[in-house]
Amino acid sequence: MEIHMEIYVHIPFCLRKCRYCDFLSFPCGGKERARYLSALGQEIACCGRGRAEGAVTSIYFGGGTPSLLSDEQMGYLMGCVKRQFSLTPDAEITMEANPGTLTASRLAGYRRAGINRLSIGCQSVHDSELSALGRIHRYGDFRESYHMAREAGFANINVDLMYGLPGQTAASWRQSLETVCALGPEHVSAYSLIVEAGTPFADMDLDLPDEDAERQMAADAVEILADHGYTRYEISNFARPGFTCCHNIGYWDGTPYISFGLGASSYMGQTRWRNTRSMENYLKNVSSPACLRRDVEILTIENRMEEFMFLGLRMTAGVSRSEFAKRFGVSMNEVYGEKIEHFVREKLLTNSGDRVFLTERGLDLANVVMAEFLLG
Repeated sequence: MEIHMEIYVHIPFCLRKCRYCDFLSFPCGGKERARYLSALGQEIACCGRGRAEGAVTSIYFGGGTPSLLSDEQMGYLMGCVKRQFSLTPDAEITMEANPGTLTASRLAGYRRAGINRLSIGCQSVHDSELSALGRIHRYGDFRESYHMAREAGFANINVDLMYGLPGQTAASWRQSLETVCALGPEHVSAYSLIVEAGTPFADMDLDLPDEDAERQMAADAVEILADHGYTRYEISNFARPGFTCCHNIGYWDGTPYISFGLGASSYMGQTRWRNTRSMENYLKNVSSPACLRRDVEILTIENRMEEFMFLGLRMTAGVSRSEFAKRFGVSMNEVYGEKIEHFVREKLLTNSGDRVFLTERGLDLANVVMAEFLLG
């Protein structure tokens, strides 16, 4: 049986940090970008040489803002990957993009380079909310970028939206959902704002919706997206039939992945690690990838059982008893039977044949439920 794997490539550049962002990203000039891309090429070549783990089913260019790269630069990176790795014929190749950084010619070039899925960060259709977030764009910029992407031939587009924003109301959130649905993207990601330590938001007195209002916003997302033909397949992700995100599902079901670039995390051969977050160290040691690795952890069978459960339960399809037994040589009931029965009684889990999955109420309380599957 052919083994599959995934690839992630981190592009840390952005024009300006958003006020809520805690990702590894920063503004950077053209010369620095060129040095970084050259280093990325070296890392990919070194890690790919002689690799035989299996065929690549998905590639994801995340950031930062990958759409700051020219189409020639994206073509260079795709060429680096294709020279070292075998891609499946239907490999999903996603690039994150921000409105205000896209042009018609650049989008056409991305398509020629092999990008077949675009993830556009809209966040809101209200300029006042975008301004509060510190976004570089306005809704009109998003709409223009979306139509240009369609004209360039992109037939698989995700749109990111956020709720629980400063000054956001239930009505403004519903309007964002309805407006984006009317455009007809194949996939919508609807995330709640999390105020992370170390971000500008963490030091601000924010006018945020209360807990009840945010819970209602989450319910409104499920209802409105369902009315427009989107099925919820993961806590925050909705897709039209045939357009679930292969890369995300692979992460949740434990597919091995190797990541390239500053701070990027990998999981291969039951070992997890991340690259250095220091640009100086990255550029200096990129020809020796082992020198880039930090926080190397060999996962125990208990670690892998935990991840199987709390990542798998993010998906509405839940986890498979037979797959658990196949991977770990023990039944799910032997390890988690009491916890599963408890949450079934609390109407937070459903136990149906081979599958165990969160109920609608369980999805609302997912973090509470999933934490109980840690074995430590």
